[in-house]
Amino acid sequence: MVEKKIILIGGGGHCRSCIDVIERGQEFTIAGIVEQPGKKNSESLLGYPIIGYDNELDALKKTYDYALVTLGQVGSSTVRQRLFNRLKQAGFILPAVISCLAYVSKHAQIGEGTIVMHQVMVNANARVGKNCILNTRCLVEHDVRIGDHTHVSTGAVLNGEVRIGSGSFVGSNGTIVQGVKLPDNWFLKAGRLIASEKDGHPMKEGQ
Repeated sequence: MVEKKIILIGGGGHCRSCIDVIERGQEFTIAGIVEQPGKKNSESLLGYPIIGYDNELDALKKTYDYALVTLGQVGSSTVRQRLFNRLKQAGFILPAVISCLAYVSKHAQIGEGTIVMHQVMVNANARVGKNCILNTRCLVEHDVRIGDHTHVSTGAVLNGEVRIGSGSFVGSNGTIVQGVKLPDNWFLKAGRLIASEKDGHPMKEGQ
């Protein structure tokens, strides 16, 4: 089997969690971490070297085919979107990475560059967009639709037929009632029960 080496873009706390998912899955070998210029705080992260910076992606593409955005997202997805688009422009393959400890129905779809963390459940006929984070122990029920570049945080519950637009954020342990439809760039605080669109609010600048 051909070894698949992957580079990780962004070396913070979310990256550490992504490393654990990738190691457990054994589909990819992590080649190293790519940081923002001036953000290199050490020579390695969990034993993986810092191999370059965001402005060197074209050069890195000559060596590596696979990449994943591992910068976290609390609120705005702007930076993750920029990195995803830059990687696509450079010609990288951005695989969907799914924890071996998660359950994803064979009738569900996961978009490119999305990571599904440990203990996540994605049920039948759910559709998850590109470059999303489905964080630890969240539940995505049947027929849910999640737009690109959205972060569903730890322990959040999206009940059947929920619709969430792109670039949104669902806080930890939030619950969205069945059938609720939320537009793009929507922000839901941790622990909230969302019974209608008015229970959240549009993303604020810098959030």
